[in-house]
Amino acid sequence: MTPITEVEGRRLALTNLDKVLHPATGFTKGEVLHYYATVADVLLPHLRDRPVSFLRYPDGPDGQVFFTKNVPPGTPAWVTTAEVPRTEGPARMVLVQDLASLVWAANLVTEFHTPQWTIGTPGIADRIVFDLDPGAPATVVECCAVALWLRERLAADGIEAYAKSSGSKGLHLLASVAPTPSADVSAYAKELAVEAEEALPRQVVHRMTRSLRPGKVFVDWSQNAGRKTTATPYTLRARAEPSVSAPVTWQEVEECGSPAQLAFQAPDIAPRVQEFGDLLAPLFDPERTGRLP
Repeated sequence: MTPITEVEGRRLALTNLDKVLHPATGFTKGEVLHYYATVADVLLPHLRDRPVSFLRYPDGPDGQVFFTKNVPPGTPAWVTTAEVPRTEGPARMVLVQDLASLVWAANLVTEFHTPQWTIGTPGIADRIVFDLDPGAPATVVECCAVALWLRERLAADGIEAYAKSSGSKGLHLLASVAPTPSADVSAYAKELAVEAEEALPRQVVHRMTRSLRPGKVFVDWSQNAGRKTTATPYTLRARAEPSVSAPVTWQEVEECGSPAQLAFQAPDIAPRVQEFGDLLAPLFDPERTGRLP
């Protein structure tokens, strides 16, 4: 019998709760749902009003992994959806606005990916993001050195950056910016990526070309494009272990000497939230919003 639970007055059928989704640790679907319910207070503000792209892995990371952008079949009528412009024509996407919607979406078994703009102003960014992706043998340790350079460079333009682990190999930098066309934010991010490569030529590459990346950190500026999305803070990732894209302190970035120091799994997050709160909460503070030069 499929368990039925009630979340904020909404009845939800939760399926396959004993199914192992992260085989390295035996982390089950029930534990996935518990994780998202536990971190909902810090996760939901990062999802609010941002159309969600779901990267689904219903049979774990070794099964079929696929993106779902349109509203999935069977979505309850009470889940908020919105029409989103696309080059190929408008589409309807999900907005995860409350705990019930979050639990429903988590039951699909998904990573959450969101754009740098909100539904009221599609293509007008209020965030800038840099995805620092290390090419082996480089690791997140090398990403940290690049992140510190970018933090100072952004600060020189009056933009305050914050960091989170990608939940995979690298690091993400985020900052709040005054509403700006995504194309302009992307162009500015590319300028800084090029500057980083010029300043740190042995450590950084700003182009995606695979042959250029071994031993260097690829500063991916392109995720600022209006059509692109980035892993949402606190999302689980489709990996063998239940790794999380977790906010980190700048002290942790400065002191990182091994990849394990910035590798966080689902059980680590509630204690970190209890200790730090949401380390990315300043992104919602209007007084900390920067302006592109």
